Amino acid sequence: MSLPAVPGPRSASDLFFAFNRMSLQGFGGVLAIAQRELVERLQWLTREEFVEMLSVSQVLPGPNVVNLSLMIGDRHFGLRGAFAALAGMLLVPLVIVLVLAALYAEFASHPVVAGALRGMGAVAAGLVIATGLKLLATLKKNPMGVPLGLAFAALVFVAVALLHWPLAWTLLGLGCVAVAVVWSRL
Repeated sequence: MSLPAVPGPRSASDLFFAFNRMSLQGFGGVLAIAQRELVERLQWLTREEFVEMLSVSQVLPGPNVVNLSLMIGDRHFGLRGAFAALAGMLLVPLVIVLVLAALYAEFASHPVVAGALRGMGAVAAGLVIATGLKLLATLKKNPMGVPLGLAFAALVFVAVALLHWPLAWTLLGLGCVAVAVVWSRL
């Protein structure tokens, strides 16, 4: 991957506070916020760079945005930057989650709490769909192209959502085919 053509963070503390801000906004998922912050607001990545880094982060073990934070931190400040971005992503949310877990243990049986959690799940699904639609335009520059990219997306949806195949096997099988297709077109 080439070096970024856009300005990056000025210091490791910039990384910490940027990823901290993202993680504190991301209820149910940070992906949509990460794209908006890193590409549109901070302009540390182009859309194409974001999609490339996100693709790599999704096939690595662990949460994709945490992997993305490590890659961006390492890209700009090496190991120190990776740790700063990771700490920004996890430190404050960890404290909040521990407090919320204690509260949930106390109030889980209340119908209002159960309803609120169902509502948050719907919002999180909407954020993921909105981010996917926003990033759809990057397929135009992808060697796979829009029709084939959408076909692979549909195949993954059918395999995981309808056929209930394990995500790991679906990713391994269709991912290898997709890599082979792109490789042949490059």
